[in-house]
Amino acid sequence: MLELRNITKRFGDVLANDRVSIKVTPGTVHAIVGENGAGKSTAMRIAYGFYTADSGEIVIDGQVREVRTPHDAIALGVGMVHQHFMLVEPMTVAENIVLGAEPGSATTLDLRRAAAEIRRVSDEFKLAVNPNATIESLSVGQQQRVELLKALYRHAQLLILDEPTAVLTPQEVEEFFAILRRMREQGKTIVIITHKLSEVLAISDNVTVMRDGRVVGDLKTTETNAAELARLMVGREVLLRVEKPDAKPGAVLLGVRDLSIVGRDGSKRLDNLSFEVRAAEIVGIAGVEGNGQTELIEELAGLIPGSHVSGTITFEGRDITPSDARRRKELGIAHVPEDRHRRGLLLDFSLAENTILGVHYRKPAVSGVGSVLLDQKGIQRRTEQVIREFDVRPPNPALPARALSGGNQQKLIIGREF
Repeated sequence: MLELRNITKRFGDVLANDRVSIKVTPGTVHAIVGENGAGKSTAMRIAYGFYTADSGEIVIDGQVREVRTPHDAIALGVGMVHQHFMLVEPMTVAENIVLGAEPGSATTLDLRRAAAEIRRVSDEFKLAVNPNATIESLSVGQQQRVELLKALYRHAQLLILDEPTAVLTPQEVEEFFAILRRMREQGKTIVIITHKLSEVLAISDNVTVMRDGRVVGDLKTTETNAAELARLMVGREVLLRVEKPDAKPGAVLLGVRDLSIVGRDGSKRLDNLSFEVRAAEIVGIAGVEGNGQTELIEELAGLIPGSHVSGTITFEGRDITPSDARRRKELGIAHVPEDRHRRGLLLDFSLAENTILGVHYRKPAVSGVGSVLLDQKGIQRRTEQVIREFDVRPPNPALPARALSGGNQQKLIIGREF
């Protein structure tokens, strides 16, 4: 149904796609895998009309097509669910789904008819989504189903899914894969962009492997394995297990005692939580979304007003409960937010500008204490250091953060914070 022929795409000096050719067989699940920045999402965004290729052809249903915009792609039966959902949270499911394809006349919006069609499609694929629910009331897994419904409502025959399991719990992943299998059984064609090899082997029929903007392998899933895919992705043999030495924790670094947090609506988000984190120790916090993890992390970073918090937080033996976010950062507490687009980056700002967020008032961002003038050379050196040490690709400090893949955006944030 879909074929890309010799697609080439540059962003400035960066060659994102280098003569990429991919052929997707109708009625299959086709996985596209590769490391962060391999060009997977760029190639599929070109197929969806989000980007325009510098050269090459897009073939849909056996014919070369001009796909300049997502509207062109939708008209040809191609839909895409992006890694970061494009939903309006205060609006209902039905209102989100019909945006841009509103039923009724120019003066009257027929949401009742739309809701009926949404229920029909939802029932057909067993998506179990209430058209009248608001987006903000839904779990992440349910929001993803709304994105699927948006494409199916527009009669998409081919669905492109960009990192669809990145924000799902293991149970939600299983439910999601069951939905994809039902879609395939009913004749839909699915392209899944990912780097999770176990999921590729579990759900796909065919696999395309990309590395450094090029296709380096096309395989049938039944004829390959995780080791071969990993080797193709990185260009060398990969050890598919983690050598984990015994932990040697030191003194208590962070202490939380009887921490409670009340939300703006008066509901209790945390209730008398206590734990310790020692030096040289990794502590994991597990749980389904909405059970207080977000509030805990934001409070540790100093982002929740003190009037909503009770309990005590100590860091290196010092009570930091009353300290604000800047003071905690200066003490050495870094914060990598769960939503990098909303809380971690200014997407239209350059990589250099993003590397000084939160430290814009001190060296190397400014020339000296009390200075208000930015030190452009110091910022450039700092950005180059982050790019080099954390392998941010493409390595261009002038690029907007929006131009990076999701994984490289995350590396930029981690490099900035640490």
